[in-house]
Amino acid sequence: MQLLSHALTAGVERRTHGGSVPPKGLKAALMQLIVVSRLVGTCREASGPVLCIRQIIPPTEVSGTPIANTPSMTIKRASKIPHHRGVNQKNLSHEHPQRSSYSEAERTERMALGLPGDRPAPPSILSGSRPNGSLIKKRAICAPEVLNEASAYGSAFSRGLRLDFPHGITLLLISGTASVGAKGETLYPCDFRAQCWRAFRNITRLLASEGASWHDVIRTTCYLRDIERDYAEFNNVRTEFYNALGLDPYPASTGVQARICRDDLLVEIEAQAVLCREGS
Repeated sequence: MQLLSHALTAGVERRTHGGSVPPKGLKAALMQLIVVSRLVGTCREASGPVLCIRQIIPPTEVSGTPIANTPSMTIKRASKIPHHRGVNQKNLSHEHPQRSSYSEAERTERMALGLPGDRPAPPSILSGSRPNGSLIKKRAICAPEVLNEASAYGSAFSRGLRLDFPHGITLLLISGTASVGAKGETLYPCDFRAQCWRAFRNITRLLASEGASWHDVIRTTCYLRDIERDYAEFNNVRTEFYNALGLDPYPASTGVQARICRDDLLVEIEAQAVLCREGS
């Protein structure tokens, strides 16, 4: 680990000053770690700012360029959950590391929430705390033909939520939706416009699953990985799509630059829609 720390520190300092050629000894040090690091496997998520490395790959595996002619190594990020992990929502808790000890502060906060202070919480331990008689009915929104459930790769959120209020009002909340396919895979890496169209397609199907359309959407929040580079293209695609639908007025919207959950996703869109149910 000391060798890894020295190698990475040298590499970060060199890149901070704009250099593109690894400092002397860095390449050799990293190459020695390739075999060892592959045995480590996937690093578990940490709650603090911990550098977590899963795997170091020789440049030849990435681009086919001989090592001698490649100016840098490629380090895969381990903080991302594998896209194709076969996990359903019931088994989601087993994907998280089983802590053997907790700090005194963490124990205090866990116990205040009704969780065990000395061991991982079993599923549904807090289910009895749900109040009775809620006037709002809710259910998950899904469109598995185009977009899998986030719990399939270890994320604890629904693709969308339907809220039925009294007096016939329904609110649809569509989670941040990107260019993801039916198996949870990223579609169209490096093709920004194609990713935009796929995000719109996924949201369209989520809305349709509840009998809604873009004409019912009242607000969107649009997250772009590089808003300065991509906003003009995003606005072109969005304007063409909205005009093709005949939307008037357009939904309210906010554009945000954000680091999206996967490195190969360039755009993500949230949406909110309102429906008036029949007979209300």
